[in-house]
Amino acid sequence: MQVNVDLTNCDREAIHIPGLIQPYGILFVLQKSDLTILQVSKNTFDLIGIHPEELLGKKLQQLLDAQQFSTIQKSLSTDFESVNAIKIYFVNQNQTFFFDGIIHYSQEVVILELLPTTSQDNQDFFTFYQLVKITIKQIQNTLNLQELCEVLAKQVRKLTEFDRVMIYRFHEEGGGKVIAEDKLEEITPYLNLHYPASDIPKQAKQLYVLNSLRLIPDVNYQPVELIPSHNPVNNEPVDLSYSVLRSVSPIHIEYLQNMGVSASMSISLIKNKKLWGLIACHNNTPKYVPYYIRTACEFLGNIMSLDIGTKEENEDLDYKLKLQTIQSKFVEAISESTNLLDALIEQKDELLELVSAEGVAVCLNQELRVFGKTPLEADIQDLIDWLATKINNDNVFYTDSLLKLYPASENFQDIASGMLALAIAQSQKHWILWFRPEVIQTVKWGGNPNKPVEVDENGSLRLSPRKSFKMWQETVRFKSLPWRKCEIDGALKLKNAIIGMVLKKADELAKINIELERSNSELDAFAYIASHDLKEPLRGIHNYSMFLIEDYADTLNEDGVSKLQTLVRLTQRMEDLINSLLHFSRLGRVELVMRRTNLQELVESVIEVLKISLQETDNLDIRICRRLPDVKCDGIQMSEVFSNLISNAIKYNDKASKLVEIGFLDQEVTKQATITFYVRDNGIGIRQKHLDNVFRIFKRLHTATQYGGGTGAGLTIAKKIVERHGGKIWIESTYGEGSTFYFTLPN
Repeated sequence: MQVNVDLTNCDREAIHIPGLIQPYGILFVLQKSDLTILQVSKNTFDLIGIHPEELLGKKLQQLLDAQQFSTIQKSLSTDFESVNAIKIYFVNQNQTFFFDGIIHYSQEVVILELLPTTSQDNQDFFTFYQLVKITIKQIQNTLNLQELCEVLAKQVRKLTEFDRVMIYRFHEEGGGKVIAEDKLEEITPYLNLHYPASDIPKQAKQLYVLNSLRLIPDVNYQPVELIPSHNPVNNEPVDLSYSVLRSVSPIHIEYLQNMGVSASMSISLIKNKKLWGLIACHNNTPKYVPYYIRTACEFLGNIMSLDIGTKEENEDLDYKLKLQTIQSKFVEAISESTNLLDALIEQKDELLELVSAEGVAVCLNQELRVFGKTPLEADIQDLIDWLATKINNDNVFYTDSLLKLYPASENFQDIASGMLALAIAQSQKHWILWFRPEVIQTVKWGGNPNKPVEVDENGSLRLSPRKSFKMWQETVRFKSLPWRKCEIDGALKLKNAIIGMVLKKADELAKINIELERSNSELDAFAYIASHDLKEPLRGIHNYSMFLIEDYADTLNEDGVSKLQTLVRLTQRMEDLINSLLHFSRLGRVELVMRRTNLQELVESVIEVLKISLQETDNLDIRICRRLPDVKCDGIQMSEVFSNLISNAIKYNDKASKLVEIGFLDQEVTKQATITFYVRDNGIGIRQKHLDNVFRIFKRLHTATQYGGGTGAGLTIAKKIVERHGGKIWIESTYGEGSTFYFTLPN
């Protein structure tokens, strides 16, 4: 009976601390300080004729001659790779046992492994060179990654004489594929077959990174225990991650047995410190590989690891050059534009070609544009909200199976099974999303990839590896073509180019703002000086006109007196205008004194002062609709804002009963970090076409004598005060019915 099961337990198997070794060698756990034997494998009598119990507690020095012991001591203070293997021999009852000694540290102890050999001679550099020189030359002549893998599979098999040697490459999702193979003709090929991630658990992959070569001479071996089972130093199982002899997981042994494999060897292929693949060697009968042959194979694996990156970069070189050409022209085109969104729209075809997509969505400044085959705009907005929680530090997200990660994409998987998303600025929802359609594929597996569990004799479930490795085909849906690294890199370069453009524009705006600030400061200073200096001659004209009226009124005719009176009125108006200009210029030069202010008391005070200056208040109703909140502001300047708005509401009113309302909008209504205040009247109102002009300085909508006169600077001054507080002011009005002035202040 077989059922499906969660495989995470397989990933948690503690394969690095089995407490067991393979029987083809001896393992010693030694105390770091004096190399006393703390633990030893139980098979010592079989290999050196000494019972393990007799070895415990002894110092290694008692078992070896002075020269061998000195060599081991020196090796502990140098690079292990340069000394392993050490030639070691034991003499017992006139019999000599030769070993290759492998030594390394494991936490707080030293581990010494002894691998039997038939010779006490070291394999010199010349022997090693002869083993690898032909392979290295062939590797140098390969043009691409596929050729490299084929050469390596062939040469490793030639060195080791295994029945089958494969190059196995891992996928990003954890599974893998056999991409090269050299084998006996009569055995079943595994080339191009896929294998699921569950075949090699996570912790096994971690050990492949730590320990790059693994040999199992006979999968049917009986594991050998360590005695005692726990390290006496910390009373824990000893960590055998770097051990050559470490016993293999029973699940992996069963896996190999199900494949019909009797011996195996694997060599790790590492790229950028991550496991890229394996050189996997299988034999139909037990097979022991001498340590010097293993070392040569490991060296070749390291050579390939160094060359993987270069060979991958050279794959599809024409396609990559095409993308780079598109990218260069694209970036040049958008960099010359003043509007990024317009530039992307104009280059929409290149934007699609940049990553070989069939649809793209651009979201900038709350505006969404789509081109090609894309989901609906509402679906894209939901996608962006979901992506904001999934994006990585590079601000890029890509998948060739969106449905697995985002079930809501089921409705549009036919056009967006694959997605590449680029976050230009998450906080402002600036995104570019590329889409690829579903591509139905047939994948060839090395057997059914669904790992089963079995029920044992006691009725409990146990993990069991697949028993059949015959080719098993699967039709895969809801997947697009995968995104290549060069396409993802192209998207990231586009992002960097856009950010560079934005920063350039921001720098240009900053320079303009500095220049504007300087110009405004100079204009304020000029207005202040000009208005101040104009007042003195104007006052002289006014006074002399008054003297002429007083002293020569009897001499002048009526027309002459009238003209002098007009001159006096004009000088008075000119002085009012200059005073308003002087006051306006001072607003930009005087620092705000920001304090927490009781607006209720402030407005009540303003109303009281205004009523004193009014001759008639019987037909006037000024209401504060509810108590005004406290805000942080400059109280003096805010008094002027309310004074201007309330006095205008009274002045520009021809109704028999004048009404002025003062209040503020609810914070829940505005949903802003500011409070919106208003001053509403039932006055004459303003025509729609004049609403944009009321805040312009000295702009009056009536003659100087209508509605009590005035300079037309009050609303301009109110606007500047509000804006200096970080707020804004606007008006809503119905002609003949009244007006409402709104302005905001920080909450």
